[in-house]
Amino acid sequence: MRRWVKGALGTLAALAVLGAAGYHFRTDLALAFVRWRSAQDIAATRPVPWQQGPATPAAPPSERPPNIVFILFDDLGMNDLSTFGGGIAGGRIKTPNIDRLAADGAIFTQAYAGNATCSPSRAQLMTGRYATRTGFEFTPTPPGFARVVSMVSADLAPDRPPVVYDAAAEAAAPPFEEQGLPPEEVTLAEVLKTRGYHTVHIGKWHLGNAPRFHPNAQGFDESLNMDGMLHLPEDHPDAVNARLEFDPIDHFLWASGHFVTSYNGGEKFAPGGYLADYWTDESLKVIEANRNRPFFLYLAHWGVHSPLQATREDYDAVGDIAPHRVRVYAAMMRALDRSVGRIMAKLEAEGLAENTLVVISSDNGAPGYVGIDRVNAPFRGGKGSFFEGGIRVPLFARWPARIAPGTKVPLPVGQVDVMPTLAAVAGAPLPKGVTIDGRNLLPALTGQGTPERADAPLFWSSGYYKAVRAGNWKLQVNGRQNKVWLYDLAADPTETRNLAAAQPAKRAELERLLAAHERGRKAPLYASTFETPVSIDRTMAEPFDPRGEWIYWPN
Repeated sequence: MRRWVKGALGTLAALAVLGAAGYHFRTDLALAFVRWRSAQDIAATRPVPWQQGPATPAAPPSERPPNIVFILFDDLGMNDLSTFGGGIAGGRIKTPNIDRLAADGAIFTQAYAGNATCSPSRAQLMTGRYATRTGFEFTPTPPGFARVVSMVSADLAPDRPPVVYDAAAEAAAPPFEEQGLPPEEVTLAEVLKTRGYHTVHIGKWHLGNAPRFHPNAQGFDESLNMDGMLHLPEDHPDAVNARLEFDPIDHFLWASGHFVTSYNGGEKFAPGGYLADYWTDESLKVIEANRNRPFFLYLAHWGVHSPLQATREDYDAVGDIAPHRVRVYAAMMRALDRSVGRIMAKLEAEGLAENTLVVISSDNGAPGYVGIDRVNAPFRGGKGSFFEGGIRVPLFARWPARIAPGTKVPLPVGQVDVMPTLAAVAGAPLPKGVTIDGRNLLPALTGQGTPERADAPLFWSSGYYKAVRAGNWKLQVNGRQNKVWLYDLAADPTETRNLAAAQPAKRAELERLLAAHERGRKAPLYASTFETPVSIDRTMAEPFDPRGEWIYWPN
């Protein structure tokens, strides 16, 4: 009996030690599981069999509907560009090709993303409808993301407010592949096809992975889709990587990321180079293949989204910038600027530039979790907040046939306006029986007619966190924290003076607008699964200041 008791005690002690070790290394074990679970078979790179348009044009380019190229960057901050006099590393890194495109066409000086995170913005771009109508309110995240990020955050930064993980909400949500833009929504690609456009998507989609949500099911004739989260293989000889040890999301991305693409939903294969360059190479082929017919090319870059990876050539070219992560980030921006330059040069070479509308924007502001200061300067906040830094984005449009160089549009506009505007550019009717929230901005671009937007308000929502801009006034409401911010953006464009207490009548007016916007809304397609704290005036690389401004962001 004594021997049995001693054996049992020994077993219990061993289990206790193993349990303690498991708890101590729980983050490493969780990330290892993510790495194992996300493993996939990836074929070797291969040529993309792009469809070839007619060998001869039915009409010269000037007599056809204009080609449309929409270039969307990911997590790009306003101060990542030198267009406005700034640039990365205190202005050392210029973006001459993007600057030239903006100067040759129109700049919307008060342009807003559809949301402060990725997918809801993209849904608005495609549909011209707010999340209150589509239900597409939260960015889909891969299996385990919310749980692992909350776990890593607790280990890395116990002094910060916790990332709140809702296991019940995650269990009730549809599978990751089924979290997509409802197929019954009418997309920009579907609208343009009614005018005979050949429609092509290249790059990030993030509006659902199941076949019924795929770009090919949402109006795109062809799609070269991003199926991984790496810009290059981590161990590629030309890759320069910058791990962000302070960022829980970065840990998940490196564990789950792959370098992989697919064409029209087929077999997954390795891209033919660094993503920004590879997708540009393929975009040039698409332009050439469709030079004799109207086409819509939606090029959705992954840069400058983390994980931060650049090519050795770009890393060397930007010079000695410190710290290392800023230098890699600058090199990524150099690749994106080169992409724009190459596309513009190809349009010129094919004789298409005059009657091609090229639009540039970003899905939201730059995030604080990359640990780089002033990426959204002069604005406060960043990705994951409705402060200006989270939702103010570049919006440039070049169309020599219709838009005069040096055009400035001061009207507050949103990405919800993109779909109806590009439909008007193409002369395509909007879908019947569908309420479109966006407004046609073509008159503002061409100087002909009156813009539809005028003083129409702009809205944003992410669960209990909502915002509205009406005229020069902007209201933010965070229901979880019972916080309200009211700013007069004409007098205070960088949101330094909260007037919520001093201007009760104006606050009430904007609260009524928000209430009316939410009335009768479509419920989110799935619930938020986690809430993350976001510092408004500090990056994640800096110590958290509990006295400073911060918010909870639900997703």
